[in-house]
Amino acid sequence: MRKKLQVFVSSTFTDLQSERQAAVQAILKAGHIPAGMELFTASDKSQWEIIKRWIDESDVYMLILGGRYGSVDTATGVSYTEMEYDYAVEQKKPLFSVVINEAALEAKVKLVGSSVFEQSDPQALKKFREKVLSTMSAFFSDDRDIKLAIHESLGELGHKADLVGWVSAAEIVDASALHAEITRLRAELDAAKSAKTSAQKSGKTSGSYDDLEEKLEILRLTSIVVPEDVSGRPPATKDLASLMSSYSNSLVNGVVQGATNPGTRFLYNVVFPKLIIHELAANEKPTGSAVRRSYLTEKGMRLLALAEKQRLMVSDTAGGTEKREAEDD
Repeated sequence: MRKKLQVFVSSTFTDLQSERQAAVQAILKAGHIPAGMELFTASDKSQWEIIKRWIDESDVYMLILGGRYGSVDTATGVSYTEMEYDYAVEQKKPLFSVVINEAALEAKVKLVGSSVFEQSDPQALKKFREKVLSTMSAFFSDDRDIKLAIHESLGELGHKADLVGWVSAAEIVDASALHAEITRLRAELDAAKSAKTSAQKSGKTSGSYDDLEEKLEILRLTSIVVPEDVSGRPPATKDLASLMSSYSNSLVNGVVQGATNPGTRFLYNVVFPKLIIHELAANEKPTGSAVRRSYLTEKGMRLLALAEKQRLMVSDTAGGTEKREAEDD
């Protein structure tokens, strides 16, 4: 599932129109969504709240810094372009910047005139420029440099799992049927538990060692086909207990819905639902998150620890047997 990142493009406007157009074209060509506030009046305080909301809702912030400092907020003495940049940094928004180099700026002044050069407060622009260059940034001489920087930066940021992005509705897995099936199977499991005879050990609980042994045996009898895009090999059938051991790190950390990695999708859509049936895992939508998350319950953690213990004991026993056979020889 391919994520489309929303990229907020920040810059002064009148002196960088062609550069902004090049950035928009490059973002669209890369399959992402450009966003900018050039249609708003920068000095309007009510619009500043809208701008902040757009930055909040964007996945990435991009700054194009030319030879102008931009319109200044009379209350703070800071330009709105710098305010946007500072706000993105404050919100820990993934960002990158492209800054015009001195030779390109001189050439632009000769071509267009002094309107593209800061005359009111050059010292403020110098300090802002130094601040920007201390973070992820690159110089540009022309539109091609801007497009290259966008291609490289978004190519790297697009692989970050914590960026929500946008996906086509056609690509989103409808989890309603999955949750309905889990609910039905859980009801059947509860009914089967209530029908157990009094011959069951009186001290036995759902988290006891005997119960975990029983669950582990069930998992060993549960077969799942691992697809080629997950294992990198032809499709193969594995038992659920073995898959828990193989993917123990991911299971312990939990996985989120809508991940692009085939292995993570396999765990979320195939492995975790079967673990949920046995109360070894749970699925929730964390507060403030746009996606659901599956994770091991305390019981699932204990079962995974038991499986790992048994695996190590088998490994040690096999090693001891080989050592004794070597001594006998």
